[in-house]
Amino acid sequence: MCAHQPPCPSADGSDRDAARVVSAHPEQGWSLLCNGTIVFDDTGELLPDGRVVPPLRPLAPRPPKLTIARHRMLQVPDRSDGRAAAGGPAASGEAFRDAQPVERHARGA
Repeated sequence: MCAHQPPCPSADGSDRDAARVVSAHPEQGWSLLCNGTIVFDDTGELLPDGRVVPPLRPLAPRPPKLTIARHRMLQVPDRSDGRAAAGGPAASGEAFRDAQPVERHARGA
């Protein structure tokens, strides 16, 4: 079948893709090799006996798992002495030390 020297590998061999291109159709995404194999741009193949070789595609990396964090708000106690308005507790950390966690729920839940 092949008149090339050295002859092209047969369509049954694992090196069948090394055969010379007889007819190229890049606009359509395929080429016909000397051994009768049709190779496609996505690396899939159609062998002369009708068997299909699926494309060799690398596995895509798994997307990262998304987690929804539950946020906790701090409820700062009211100060009757007015120091919170003046910024006094923020500097010393008093307001945050006395804060109590409050669960925040999604709307409509």
